[in-house]
Amino acid sequence: MNVFITGANRGIGLGFVKHYLAQGDKVWACYRRSPGELAELEQADLQCIRWDVTEAAPADGAVLPERIDLLINNAGIYGPAKSMGQGLREVSDETMHKVFDVNCVGPLRVVQHLVDRIIAAQGVIANVSSKMGSSGDNTSGGCYAYRAAKAALVIVSKSMAMDLAPEGVRVITLHPGWVRTDMTGHSGLIDVDQSVAGMTSVIAKVDDYAPGAFIAYDGKEVPY
Repeated sequence: MNVFITGANRGIGLGFVKHYLAQGDKVWACYRRSPGELAELEQADLQCIRWDVTEAAPADGAVLPERIDLLINNAGIYGPAKSMGQGLREVSDETMHKVFDVNCVGPLRVVQHLVDRIIAAQGVIANVSSKMGSSGDNTSGGCYAYRAAKAALVIVSKSMAMDLAPEGVRVITLHPGWVRTDMTGHSGLIDVDQSVAGMTSVIAKVDDYAPGAFIAYDGKEVPY
């Protein structure tokens, strides 16, 4: 299987890379500036690609697979801390635009560039959102940029699911859980391995869910 992963140089993205390499799949792993820990994974089945998802295409010279069985749109940013730039009185236009560009428009750009390769394989697109994008789950407010961008990604993902279903492509939206990573300051309820194990299980059962469904790592549907 050919697996293409964005935001793959650390955290959850790196966890996905290790999971699929261990299964014997071929992995194309994207990073924004530095390959980070990807550089330590010297495996023939791993190709590292520099691709900042705020750009329409990977860096010059990137060799892409002709067919992509699974695309995982994992790249994302949190933006300023809740108490330092994402509150009602503090959040700026610049923060809103930057976080939205990476977390929502970025996955759309990636799909637009790769869609023919995904259709060729009748593959799967997994867009990693967050329960923080759920209106039904929002009981604490704040985090304007992050919440809005992750909510918008759910809608974009649903439209992808409907548009690509006639081509045999399945699309699902994932909530990774509250994971101990750099983004969360290594606080959280679960570790990367638990999150990735759950999400890859959901991906493997994609046909059990409605097109574009919003599903948590534990297999439960997220209220939107």
